[in-house]
Amino acid sequence: MTTPIRASMLAAVLLAPPGLSAQAVTLGEALRRADAAGYGNRIAAGQAAAQAGLADAALRGVLPTIRFETGIVRSTEPLTSFGLLLRQRAVTPAAFDPARLNYPGATGNIGAAAILEQPIVDLDAWLARRAATRAAGAADASAAWAQSATRFEVVRAYYGAALARELVTALDTAAASAHAHERQAESMHRNQLVTRSDALLASVRAGEADARLVAALGQAELAGARLAVVIGEPDGQALPATSLPAAAVIRRVAALGVAVGARADVQAAELAAEAAAADARRATAALLPRLQAFGRLEWNDGDAPFAGDEAWTAGVMLSWSPFSGGAELAGRRAAAGRRLSAEAAADAVQARGRLEVREAETAVRVALAQMDIAERGVAQAAEAHRIVARKYAGGLAGVTELLDAAATETGARLAFAEARFQAVVAVAQRRHAGGADVAAIVALEEME
Repeated sequence: MTTPIRASMLAAVLLAPPGLSAQAVTLGEALRRADAAGYGNRIAAGQAAAQAGLADAALRGVLPTIRFETGIVRSTEPLTSFGLLLRQRAVTPAAFDPARLNYPGATGNIGAAAILEQPIVDLDAWLARRAATRAAGAADASAAWAQSATRFEVVRAYYGAALARELVTALDTAAASAHAHERQAESMHRNQLVTRSDALLASVRAGEADARLVAALGQAELAGARLAVVIGEPDGQALPATSLPAAAVIRRVAALGVAVGARADVQAAELAAEAAAADARRATAALLPRLQAFGRLEWNDGDAPFAGDEAWTAGVMLSWSPFSGGAELAGRRAAAGRRLSAEAAADAVQARGRLEVREAETAVRVALAQMDIAERGVAQAAEAHRIVARKYAGGLAGVTELLDAAATETGARLAFAEARFQAVVAVAQRRHAGGADVAAIVALEEME
């Protein structure tokens, strides 16, 4: 007959995946690893960096533009040829010969220039920059919210793995108890104190206990793999260094409460609304004139770039496009629609945030109450099992009552572990919903 120890060893051999290295981590270490390598954090950080790049690109309409040009030209076209000579300051009296003017030889030029363009009045560029800056801030806030969400997932996965390990321990104990009852029933049957059905029923229950233990071992292995994925290390197993916190510790951490702060997702939505408002103003400003200064310093020579005498040109240009086939008007309508949508989205996020805070507070109260009930149930079920076991040994109770009492105790222990897990998750969720740092939940380890 398979003992609980043999069942545990067999399950460990059969269910442990090849090539995966298991390592124990504390909750604080798991949170730090997820901050750096968590998939959601890395995605959000990349999006924030991309949006910051777009904000820098919007400076093009604000900062000066400097560029250098050079090119080679060769021509026999009369006007172009004479113009090249003028550029090179190489005109001589002979150049005015009518025959040469009408039929010039091939004239070459290497032109080079340094050009400066500086916007002076470009309101839509300034507003575009403001919109892009607000959008970049929204992306940063979204990255912060993603980090908070990842930290909550780490807490849930970490203590989910701890729960799985505790369930294994409880079921291993239950299997050991079931096999003890099995041996007791067989002994009493040999001594003709009970019928053979008692031994058979006890053997069936022991087999069921072994099967549940094997399943729990498999779930524990998967829980470790899930934790590794959450912290961004999928090529191994991350095992919690601690078990589920004691009920008293959970109560103390829950009693600390949470000062509701500014949620990063709300900040992101508000900044996105501000970006949309700035973009709407930009679309209106696109109908206004633009004023730009420019300067050009150039060299023309027949043999080398940036050679010959310098020549400069400077000026100011006013441009205005009040109507370009209706594109500006269409842009204004589209920007106004985006603004309305962004403002509605910000209102929705704020309302959802307030609701999530209320839900989280309720979840904590319910989880703590259920944990209290489950804790009392463990003590009551254990005492009931002890009493029935003594009655069975004295021939005052049947095997079915004994096995039911053992199953009730096992169920109570499993329910208590699940209740503690749900209480931890509820406390972490309350911090996340309230905009507080989820990483403070490491106090559960520090208070042990």
